[in-house]
Amino acid sequence: MRTDMSRIAVVAVLAGSAAMAMLAGCGTLTEAPSQRVLVQTVLDHREVAGAGCILQNDAGKWFVTTPARLAIRKSKGQLRVDCRLDNAAWADEKINSKQNSTLWGNVVLTAGIGVLVDRNTGQGFDYPDVLTVEMKRFQPAPGQNGPDAGRAVY
Repeated sequence: MRTDMSRIAVVAVLAGSAAMAMLAGCGTLTEAPSQRVLVQTVLDHREVAGAGCILQNDAGKWFVTTPARLAIRKSKGQLRVDCRLDNAAWADEKINSKQNSTLWGNVVLTAGIGVLVDRNTGQGFDYPDVLTVEMKRFQPAPGQNGPDAGRAVY
């Protein structure tokens, strides 16, 4: 009777360990759906403050004034960052997401099923923690000025 109880305990411990290991590999279960990033803008190799930036991926759209830290939804797709600083400078960058550390856990422990789940939810991917956006000076066409400050342009 005692031997049967020991075997049951060992099987229970092994089954529990296997279940925990499988859950540890899936980003959808272990990773947050959002990520905090710092957005900073640079012009002529110097940080500039006060640029308005719109960040957008297939999971959402966010607005910040730089420098700023914000939470964005994770996605396997690109993050587009569009920034403007009055009529002086602009930037339009695309930042790729990268597979995070859950990849190998998914491959080994879930036989690749977790990779498919994480691709659909975006939780198996991360963007860089710091987004440094390089701005360019606004160069209007000859004889053309930019919009007046405070005037809405549609």
